[in-house]
Amino acid sequence: MHYFCTQYEPKSIEIMKNKRILPVVVFLALIVIVACVIWHPNKEACTQDEAAQEVQSTELIRTSQSWDGVELPDYLQGRPELVAVKYVFPAGKKLGWHHHPVMNYGVLVQGELTIIGQDGKTKVVHEGEAVVEMVNTIHHGENRGTKDVILYMFYLAQEGMPLAVQHPEIPLE
Repeated sequence: MHYFCTQYEPKSIEIMKNKRILPVVVFLALIVIVACVIWHPNKEACTQDEAAQEVQSTELIRTSQSWDGVELPDYLQGRPELVAVKYVFPAGKKLGWHHHPVMNYGVLVQGELTIIGQDGKTKVVHEGEAVVEMVNTIHHGENRGTKDVILYMFYLAQEGMPLAVQHPEIPLE
């Protein structure tokens, strides 16, 4: 039975077993790559295709403080509930005064968001930036720009906990 299987191998396997063919195939592949790099009108295009297929990783932020410099609290005890929220702030929109009882952070993917603490501290978050929000500190956000703000926020909560507590008793100016 073994003799039968080896006698009728496909031609491609037989060709690859021929040790003289492999160096020729490798040599031809190298010629194609070198020709691409030398004569291609956009020499970077030859290597960009390979780079585009690689996974890239960029750490946006690593901190133990909120944007105002205050140390973050310890993690909550018990089972976590992670929540991701997409916010869209229309141009000119002000969000009311509120505080977050849980740690949260996010990435602003469009526009520019101004965060104002009740103490007057201000942080402008620009497109592409990460932000770590204040915890248990009253603040509000404003879109002072001309286009919508898109912000993705990630909350480290527990089941039943609010992500934010509103303070309508504090008027917006």
